[in-house]
Amino acid sequence: MTDNTNPQDQRLARTMEADQAAYLPVFGQRIPLVFDHGQGCRLTATDGQDYLDMVGGIAVNVLGYANARLTDTIARQAARLIHSSNLYYIEQQAELALRLTKLCGQDRAFFCNSGAEANEAAFKLARIYFYRQGKPRGRILSARQSFHGRTLATVTATGQPKYNQPYAPLPPGFDYVAFNDLTSLKQQLTPDTAAVILELVQGESGIHPVDQAYAQAARELCTQNGSLLIIDEVQSGMGRTGHFLAAQGYGIKPDMVTLAKGLGGGLPIGALLCREQLAAAFHPGDHGSTFGGGPLCCSAALAVLDEYERLDLTHQANLRGQQLTSGLRQLQKEHPLLKEIRSAGLMLGADLQEPLAVALRDDLRTQEHVLVNATGPATLRLLPPLILTEAEAELFLAALGRGLTRLEARA
Repeated sequence: MTDNTNPQDQRLARTMEADQAAYLPVFGQRIPLVFDHGQGCRLTATDGQDYLDMVGGIAVNVLGYANARLTDTIARQAARLIHSSNLYYIEQQAELALRLTKLCGQDRAFFCNSGAEANEAAFKLARIYFYRQGKPRGRILSARQSFHGRTLATVTATGQPKYNQPYAPLPPGFDYVAFNDLTSLKQQLTPDTAAVILELVQGESGIHPVDQAYAQAARELCTQNGSLLIIDEVQSGMGRTGHFLAAQGYGIKPDMVTLAKGLGGGLPIGALLCREQLAAAFHPGDHGSTFGGGPLCCSAALAVLDEYERLDLTHQANLRGQQLTSGLRQLQKEHPLLKEIRSAGLMLGADLQEPLAVALRDDLRTQEHVLVNATGPATLRLLPPLILTEAEAELFLAALGRGLTRLEARA
């Protein structure tokens, strides 16, 4: 009997079968797509279908796909040297540290492999900083509904019980404040508070920016209390909000900044940046990383920064963010299912009548060939590549309008 199954469909079926047989089920029932390649803001699945990508690898693929400078840099560096060791000086690591400290207004950098590792490094530095002074402080405050990573310490700092309760007993020393609430922060700050870690735009919970007054007051309160202010820019950094760091848009200077996601354009790299005074607290051997800051990922990050400058991507993120926000607000007037719009540059959240976000996500994928992310039953999150064009933004808005019309017809 002849097998008439499309070879591309077989690729998807084989992948799903292998995943379900051998991979830890931490991602649940995934969206039934396997991507073969990409170009610009488009992804092509194994069946040949193109999709407009408004997810961007969850804020990772800032240059989209197949960027010539990035891919050429990776290929050349891979042919020369992928890894050496931090026992030796690494040329690309040193150059990236210089460029990032200048861009972020900080003095020192440390490279790791992810945003979680960057936040872990920040927690360790905060505690050892006070330890070196002979005045240990153990508490770290974070905001409710935050997200800071998946390691045991960072999932504890993540202010969402659904992420950390299953892993009790959790590491001690972490407490929570209400998001965007100065009274809560004032009440929780104590002489034992080593640091406060904040996302100025909470991403995982559906794009929630803090108020300008809150950000500036939080900076002042930390200074008054002698506590350090850590700004987690893993999702909001790299120009996504229309400033290289969200903190720069708020007019505040953190004691530490953490970066990851878009820094490597798709390769895994995280960064902790800090003031000189804090850096001195880490002595040789106090912290480290086997893979962090290797020549391949640092070369990729340097190529990403080159493209940021060449394409003025921070400015482009601001322009496209304004365009999408305006378009979403217009759709909100036309479609009663669309309840609330929140944005900061190319970080956008759209709340729908619950629980329709997943249905709209699936409708846009199957009917419009547009990829969006549903962060819960009621919220769509948009984190497209920063190279998104004006025409692509309009295409998305038109597709979303049609999707909302279909959803309302079925409601």
